[in-house]
Amino acid sequence: MPILLLLALSLVCAPFAGAQPNNPEATNNVVMYWIDAEGGAATLIVSPSGESLLIDTGFDTDDRDAKRIFAAAQMAGLKRIDYLVISHYHRDHVGGLAALSKLIPIGKFYGRGDLIEPENQKWYDSFRNTAGANRTVVKPGDKIPIKGLDVMVVSSDQQLLTTTLKGGGPNPLCANALNKSAVAPENQRTVGVLMTYGKFKYLNLIDLDWSKEMELACPVNRLGTVTLYQTGRHGSFDGAGAPAFLGAIRPQVVVVNNGPRKGMGQVDKGLELIPPASGQIAPYEKTAYLRIAKNPGIEGIWQGHKSLLDPDPAHNTSPDMIANMEETAECKGNWIKASVARDGKFTMTNGRNGFSKSYMAR
Repeated sequence: MPILLLLALSLVCAPFAGAQPNNPEATNNVVMYWIDAEGGAATLIVSPSGESLLIDTGFDTDDRDAKRIFAAAQMAGLKRIDYLVISHYHRDHVGGLAALSKLIPIGKFYGRGDLIEPENQKWYDSFRNTAGANRTVVKPGDKIPIKGLDVMVVSSDQQLLTTTLKGGGPNPLCANALNKSAVAPENQRTVGVLMTYGKFKYLNLIDLDWSKEMELACPVNRLGTVTLYQTGRHGSFDGAGAPAFLGAIRPQVVVVNNGPRKGMGQVDKGLELIPPASGQIAPYEKTAYLRIAKNPGIEGIWQGHKSLLDPDPAHNTSPDMIANMEETAECKGNWIKASVARDGKFTMTNGRNGFSKSYMAR
């Protein structure tokens, strides 16, 4: 077997062993992979034009997440990542970048500005050093120029989209809604994006916190409704998942990018409450899964991992829709995939067991 082929195979985890050199879906559909970063974040999007967008690169742990991203890129038939968005400078979002850049060429880099706390300097430096002259600082309203898709920045550097998009408007859920104090500045500076393809709308606010969600949703919902929502803060909702926000965007399908012991299942820490002027606070569901599941209009919840922090079956989705079930020392990395047609029909697939389910965007 040629040496180069052996090297490539050595980088690929077992769940990707069946990867094909080309992805025929990409000629007609948008193809999305939620790559298992075990509580980090890495979402790969391939447009019908064949151009690719990666949002975040996971952890730096033994180059695990970089290898998993590379394997997913191979499965999608990619020879480069055309556009990379780094949402913010935390290890679980930018840690895998340096290693990934050695596995596959990366074209253009997009991210927030340069204000940084000392504890995050290492990850900021990694992004700057890897991006070099190919870096663009984005602000709300900017577009990532991937051909065939509309990808809009809705948050960056603590600033939010100021216009109201189609389907948005006054939000009655804001009356007596609970608000919380701001979390650490780096999360508030997150670059969040809204992708539109025909009738399909995908929202990924990464680690944006509860208070910023409320700014986007109250008193006016600026985003309208979405088809697929990737949970904030890895589904932990210990400082995100404001009910007034979730109820406004009304996602049909939710993807939780959690790990076995990170994200969904964490206890809501009850950050300092800021009561509304009326003094009344609306009740909210403290278990993240139930808060999602009880949101009107939900048709499906897909999880990167079963929560081992809270393994109660009532607090996790159906096992068929969980990509990774156990925490073991064995090679893991099962993905969740979406194939999206312009007419709004999309099919979700679990890389662990091949289970699929189709939906139609409203």
